[in-house]
Amino acid sequence: MSRSKWMQTSAVLLAVQSLAGAAVPLKIVGFDDMSCRTWSASKDDADQRALYVAWVRGVLTGHNYANQSQQVSVISSGTVEQYVNRYCTEKPLGLFSDAALRLTDQFSGRNMAITK
Repeated sequence: MSRSKWMQTSAVLLAVQSLAGAAVPLKIVGFDDMSCRTWSASKDDADQRALYVAWVRGVLTGHNYANQSQQVSVISSGTVEQYVNRYCTEKPLGLFSDAALRLTDQFSGRNMAITK
């Protein structure tokens, strides 16, 4: 399986699991280290940052697949990167996977937090 196909599949699974509303703990299918510290450290590594941004965009696609009545509109990679940068600045001990989920809240018009 290609890396991009793996990331898309992972993102769809993440979004479907997070939107299912079950009491089962959310299992993040992503990178080994999803910390904001790792995100911030990737700012000088364009290839790594591009992989992280692609993963977040895959989460947004997964959200759209799982929640077709409240889809995220077209969003640029730059907007994704700025949003996650801001999130990780505000929550340096957080996870950039959480930033991806919050991004679906803001850009889908749902305005309700996804609970874990």
